[in-house]
Amino acid sequence: MTAVSLSTSTAAALRADAVVVAVAKGPKGLVLAPGAEAVDEAFEGKLAEVLTTVGATGAEGEAVKVPAAAGIKAPLVLAVGLGEATDDSYDAEALRAAAGVAARTLAGAKKAAFALPVADADAAGAVALGALLGSYEYTATRNLGGDAKGPLGDVAIVGTKRGDKAVKAAVERAVVLGEEMNRTRDLVNLPPNDLFPKTFAERVVAVGKEHGLKVEVLDEKALTKGGFGGILGVGNGSEHGPRLVKVAYTHPKAKASLAFVGKGITYDSGGISLKPAGHNETMKCDMAGAGAVFGAVVAAARLGLQVNVTGWLALAENMPSGTATRPGDVLRMYGGKTVEVLNTDAEGRLVLADAIVRAGEEKPDTIVDVATLTGAMMMALGSRTFGIMANDDELRATVHTLAEAAGEPAWQMPLPAHLRKGMDSGVADLANMGERMGGGLVAGLFLKEFVADGITWAHLDIAGPAFNESAPFGYTPKGGTATAVRTLVALAEHAAG
Repeated sequence: MTAVSLSTSTAAALRADAVVVAVAKGPKGLVLAPGAEAVDEAFEGKLAEVLTTVGATGAEGEAVKVPAAAGIKAPLVLAVGLGEATDDSYDAEALRAAAGVAARTLAGAKKAAFALPVADADAAGAVALGALLGSYEYTATRNLGGDAKGPLGDVAIVGTKRGDKAVKAAVERAVVLGEEMNRTRDLVNLPPNDLFPKTFAERVVAVGKEHGLKVEVLDEKALTKGGFGGILGVGNGSEHGPRLVKVAYTHPKAKASLAFVGKGITYDSGGISLKPAGHNETMKCDMAGAGAVFGAVVAAARLGLQVNVTGWLALAENMPSGTATRPGDVLRMYGGKTVEVLNTDAEGRLVLADAIVRAGEEKPDTIVDVATLTGAMMMALGSRTFGIMANDDELRATVHTLAEAAGEPAWQMPLPAHLRKGMDSGVADLANMGERMGGGLVAGLFLKEFVADGITWAHLDIAGPAFNESAPFGYTPKGGTATAVRTLVALAEHAAG
């Protein structure tokens, strides 16, 4: 993995394969962002002119290379765009994106000096995180060779004040967050023949031991004994049995407790309600919610946050077979409620419901579930924004604020009471399907039925941004993105005070 460090050298004096500077779109053309002064001096004050000559505009996502001038120890200067120029500092997301573009562009290089605007600790942390996320490559099932470059080796951030403890802390936090997000990306990208409920649980156990987390795994026998009808019902059709994994981090001085619940469908064929052709190939990503929960709990532990955080990973593989749950079956969920299954491809809410009830038994202050739950949410918000629903207005607003501040686009969504009637069933307490229009909201209303009284709850539907099927952009690769990890960690930090 790419290493990140702080350097007291100037950008021109540091030995590296490349020096990265930032540029922006000014009212009269290209402008250099703060941090590029030493490099510009080596170009005799004409760096902006040189970059303009070769086509640089400062647009967001742009990356332009020029040979370094005499006096710069690196042979190459890479200019990355920040978008519109500002008179003040650049926001953290612009810096993360620019650093990510630089890291992707410099794949294969051993070392780069990042001379980006790092006026304060938040900016330095943003650059560090963007570089780590931008340098990500999935390699677990690939034989690297031929044209494969490998990730950028080392990133040295220059321009910060010597000995600044706040900057050092921000970069250290970014390293933890970046490593756990990249771990989550690896999990999402693993093929379903490598990652199924049992092997996912084994990975959690191994990482839990490494970071002092308490891990409990319920297998098929334990799930049957406990009456987890939702998880068992979804997993019935697969040779790979389901699991419910509890992974807990506790702090001796914690005054608040959070429960994070993740949908972990390691492969979703749709079950008997089989998905149509063309919709199966990326369904390994249907465990992205569980991956995000796992990454967030590990990050909270590594950061030593003064809050108790418990993750619940509801793991199953949804397959069609002679033992699979059928449309029309009635499942008795954990806690006793019954659900008529009208569509076996609405399986995520079934495993989440069991886990939400179990999480509520431990009386956390707040439950947040994370799931690639509905195509309807993608229709509403597109592929880069996730929806937030909640049984508490303040919590919904807080999650939204924290998500946006962390760089994860999100939008608050309602839970209209009139849509609940569509889930009425003549043979069970409720059905797993309701009205077609507003399907993402219907799914949220279903989950709300399983939240215990007195517990605030939020539901994050990350179906759109969890898996990027298009070209990489900013610090986001193709494939798993680790969406929601930052939001969950920010929520844990908020609860810690």
